[in-house]
Amino acid sequence: MKIIKYPETGQWKDLLKRPVFETASLEARVIPVLEAVKKEGDIALKRFTSQFDGVDITDIRVSSLEIDEANLLVDEELKIAIRAARQNIEKFHSFQKEETKLIETTPGVTCWRKSVPIQKVGFYIPGGTAPLFSTILMLAIPADIAGCEQKVLCTPPNKEGKIHPAILFTANLLGIKNIYKVGGAQAIAAMAYGTETVPQVYKIFGPGNQYVTAAKQLVFKDGVAIDMPAGPSEVAVVADDTANPAFVASDLLSQAEHGVDSQVMLFTKSEKKAIEVLNEVKMQTEELSRKGFAEKSLENSKCIVLKNDEEIMHMVNEYAPEHLILQTSNAEELAGKVINAGSVFIGHYTPESAGDYASGTNHTLPTNGYAKAYSGVSVDSFVKKITFQSISKEGIKCLGPVIETMAAAEALDAHKNAVSVRLKSL
Repeated sequence: MKIIKYPETGQWKDLLKRPVFETASLEARVIPVLEAVKKEGDIALKRFTSQFDGVDITDIRVSSLEIDEANLLVDEELKIAIRAARQNIEKFHSFQKEETKLIETTPGVTCWRKSVPIQKVGFYIPGGTAPLFSTILMLAIPADIAGCEQKVLCTPPNKEGKIHPAILFTANLLGIKNIYKVGGAQAIAAMAYGTETVPQVYKIFGPGNQYVTAAKQLVFKDGVAIDMPAGPSEVAVVADDTANPAFVASDLLSQAEHGVDSQVMLFTKSEKKAIEVLNEVKMQTEELSRKGFAEKSLENSKCIVLKNDEEIMHMVNEYAPEHLILQTSNAEELAGKVINAGSVFIGHYTPESAGDYASGTNHTLPTNGYAKAYSGVSVDSFVKKITFQSISKEGIKCLGPVIETMAAAEALDAHKNAVSVRLKSL
């Protein structure tokens, strides 16, 4: 992790670049997978599972017996933790539901907007080096609150053709019955196009590696909605002289351990603090079970020393991090200056991992600078907003002439006539 001191504004764009994958070569590998699944269905899924995951599976769908077995394998302490996290996530997301409000825009003209759940949604849950059962909570809970009818979950099997027990326990806890042993780009294809076994969905959610991300973006071009164009995980930490180096280092490493393509950034006004944090990062890295991933990620990461808070927040907003942690004496004040971020963690005792698991907020967030325009997953992600209007006789008398005038000015005679014939009938 390099220290960069007092860079000029003209250098910021290069300093804030994420690790880049060559999109053309990625798509060249993913497109044949999508096409094969579209044409061959389950046969292609089984072939790719053998090729990419190294296991031959007979049944793509997880059986009720497998779910029962998984329930016995999950530690009771973990079950209690998952249930506690579920309670907090439900509490936070339940307040996101909107009431339908009727607005009379003109006498006799009533308009309203209604949230309607997306009927069929698909969840991709990584299950390789880190089985992200927590993501099931983050997706299934808002989907349930929104009222989605059908939830489909795809996750890759291990070398024994099994799904991690915590994934099955969590899915079952949340009432997900359509669970399939398929991962990678082929899973995205299965949910996008449907196969003999895997139902087609209308919108796909969930994180994944570069191939999963590329597949999601490609099926989006085919008309299947996705949650967001997410990529590798990232965090930015702002630290001042009051920050505990051990806290800061642990927060940086909690994202660095996600994968070799993750990125972590430290922003500070103190060169001394930067050195203290990097020394702590070195020590803590040695203790990690995923040390190799973290070390590779740290090669893509930077510590940037700037002159003042104003510069720091300007650069942070330009970076638009997925996660932003403010470990400063004036964290609340700085939080008010955040314009671009997926989720913000305020104060010395607010680790990013709280949001990842159990505080209640959602951990499915925009990465790669997309926080400038995208929000994280919420109940809104699982609904469509449909507008309605109802016009009475009084209403068409009041509003009709306005419509006629505007339609005539655009030379759209039929539009004008749709009003005129009604006015004449009155």
